[in-house]
Amino acid sequence: MKRGEILADVAIETAVAEGKGLARIEGKVLFVKNGLPGDIANVKITNVKKDFAEGEIESVISPSSYRQAPFCAHFGLCGGCKWQQATYEGQLHFKQNIVKEAFDRIGKFEYPGLEPILGAPSATYYRNKMEYTFSAKGWLTWDQINSGDEFERRVLGFHVPGGFASVINIDKCYLQDQRADDIRNGLHKLAIERDFSFYNLRDKKGFLRNLIIRNTSINEWMVVLVVAENDAANINACMEFLDNGFPFITSLNYVINPKMNDTIYDLKVINYKGKDHIIENLNGVNYKISPKSFFQTNSEQARFLYSKAMEMAEISGNETVYDLYTGTGSIALYFATKCKKVVGIEQIAEAIEDAKENAILNNLDNADFYVGNVEDMFTTDFIAKNGAPDILVTDPPRAGMHPRVIEVLRVAQPPRIVYISCNPVTQARDIALLSDIYAVKKVLPVDMFPQTFHVENIAVLELKNTL
Repeated sequence: MKRGEILADVAIETAVAEGKGLARIEGKVLFVKNGLPGDIANVKITNVKKDFAEGEIESVISPSSYRQAPFCAHFGLCGGCKWQQATYEGQLHFKQNIVKEAFDRIGKFEYPGLEPILGAPSATYYRNKMEYTFSAKGWLTWDQINSGDEFERRVLGFHVPGGFASVINIDKCYLQDQRADDIRNGLHKLAIERDFSFYNLRDKKGFLRNLIIRNTSINEWMVVLVVAENDAANINACMEFLDNGFPFITSLNYVINPKMNDTIYDLKVINYKGKDHIIENLNGVNYKISPKSFFQTNSEQARFLYSKAMEMAEISGNETVYDLYTGTGSIALYFATKCKKVVGIEQIAEAIEDAKENAILNNLDNADFYVGNVEDMFTTDFIAKNGAPDILVTDPPRAGMHPRVIEVLRVAQPPRIVYISCNPVTQARDIALLSDIYAVKKVLPVDMFPQTFHVENIAVLELKNTL
């Protein structure tokens, strides 16, 4: 295979991580962008490595039974919703297989098979947080360029995959409540009419930079406008427009970010009007969400995730539960309503402050939270001080658990581990490192992110000498 070569009648066999289809050409693996199992397609080779090649579909000769027409006009250019070309039934089938493949190929440990994936009740409009980027020089498609027409280059939308400075304008997004479209499009129109400068991602200059919109299932809304220049008149104009035009916003804020990067975690959030937070309620537990808080982006499905995690943990009411990588304590506080004591560890200080406030908000006095890197905090001395865990819940980032955390788990040996992960590959790797002393009892994939290739997975491990 050579770069630029077009291969005819390529049969896509299965879906793999990152949403790609997998084919085999003369024994060599070929990853095909947007390919679905069952597709037969002409594929253009885009990259060739020693052990594999990559390609993209030039034309579909015979479509997969799971293939459908994408419903979003931005599909293919926007960096999200990479599986819109697949039916939701197909997406669930692929995600189930991705977890199985990771456990079989990476883990190579015994497990009782997968329970059927828990699909989302809503495959669209399910996200409670979206982040948009202003750009002074928006991305144009080849069709737009070749048309010879003039297009507005000041855009507000999403990054094009692989391009840090490439942003396409978004007219309609199917991921968040439609009122988010109204806010985004209204602010974009105001900025054009007032001739506000948009941020140039290469030159690092301009006024309007980012827009964050959050909402909850109890109908509270937060907007955070991020600007690069401390221009009081223009900031007030934007804030007044949002306040007057969208009275359902319950928390209106802005951030001044003149830095070279987009993160706002080290910057002050200025509350313009309303509360400085919003409240979410999951299964009777209230959560205060501040502008910098991490929270599950699918509230509806998070209810099922937490309920299933607790059900699979088999809590009786007298346990001490540890929650590693606790974030704002969302899982920990849910467990705290049913167990004797919860101990949470998280590296982001603001998240721990939220967790402590959420404990007070829910009148829970059996939850202790500690800030610091989990690999530094979770030690045998820490366990001696806080009590041995009867159940340990861990929900690490995509990279999985740090080796030092696994070392402590091997020493502490909590009777039951509930491992929640957004990356089945690193989850399988970590479980394999514990498989000589732990047996996998249950595995349940959960679809938190319809239209994408991401999948959450719950695995329950039990100490072998207690079985």
